[in-house]
Amino acid sequence: MTDLWTAVKDLPIAIEGSSFEALVPSGPVDTSGGGGDAEISTTHLRLRGRGEEGVGEQVGTPEAQVELRESAFPLTGEWATLADFLAHLDTIEMWSEPPEHALARNWRRWTFESAALDLALRQSGTSLAEALGRAPQPLTFVTSFGLGDPPDIDKVARRRALHPTVGFKLDVAPSWTPEIMDRVAGVPGVATIDFKGQYGIEVEDEAALLAMYERVLATFPDAVLEDPHDLPAVQELLRPVADRVSYDAPVTSVRSLEATPIAVGIVNVKPCRVGRLRDLSRLYAHCEAAGIRMYNGGMGELGVGRGQAQLLAALFHPDAPNDIAPSDYNLGDPPADLPASPLDPAPDRGFRRR
Repeated sequence: MTDLWTAVKDLPIAIEGSSFEALVPSGPVDTSGGGGDAEISTTHLRLRGRGEEGVGEQVGTPEAQVELRESAFPLTGEWATLADFLAHLDTIEMWSEPPEHALARNWRRWTFESAALDLALRQSGTSLAEALGRAPQPLTFVTSFGLGDPPDIDKVARRRALHPTVGFKLDVAPSWTPEIMDRVAGVPGVATIDFKGQYGIEVEDEAALLAMYERVLATFPDAVLEDPHDLPAVQELLRPVADRVSYDAPVTSVRSLEATPIAVGIVNVKPCRVGRLRDLSRLYAHCEAAGIRMYNGGMGELGVGRGQAQLLAALFHPDAPNDIAPSDYNLGDPPADLPASPLDPAPDRGFRRR
């Protein structure tokens, strides 16, 4: 089967102009997980040429959005292949000043690579699915959040009642007592427990942390266990269930996946965190060859980036606990009439043919 890079690298591309567009959420977002930002925004990059338009989406801090929209980049021209244009991107400094977080370079790179791929596909009159020779399948998705501090015990049950087809990825905390865990586990659909252990957050009470891990293992026997802490005691607890251990934050390449403290049976492959089509293709191929299950997650996309991630999931891992629910699931008060899971892989959802 054709790999992603081989399928698209030889597409020609012509760019006559570009522009940026600011995006904001349709309402207040749920920041109970502790990783959210009340000032969330993203930016669309639009590349135009030969009567077509390709779009990519930049995620990251509001400051990064403003910096991007105020920048100018030498993007116009004609390239024999998409690979040639992406090599041209290597010659461009995409930041006026180095970003605070090095990973932001990958997020921005994906903005340009995804927009270029979208445009190249359109100019060639094809779709990503057709180029790959894969048919997108109905997409299973979950919605992710924390319970807040103090924990809102009934939040999961309320969300499940409102959206009964949707599963959950939940940010766990040492404050989750056995009662809280039992109440949460009593609600169908808890697919992933996220420990947030790979973000460099200081562990204040190791004993309480280990007790939390023990309660999770006892209460959620089937859930994916994402981003555990690197503490030796934690690794010892998790090795017997290594097939359920996953990493998210460190995963940007095959090499990074091979360097995880616990060899995984499942992994979160986020396109914008990987940043480059060639590296994303290598990760997909490596995981498929090694029998490593995949799912993906969002990074606060508000526009086309969410649809592109959904389409990639529908092509490469449709039946997994993909944390890419439609963006309005991230609102503090999500409406009741949101799309159900599995999501129809509609032809207008990212990297599409018009």
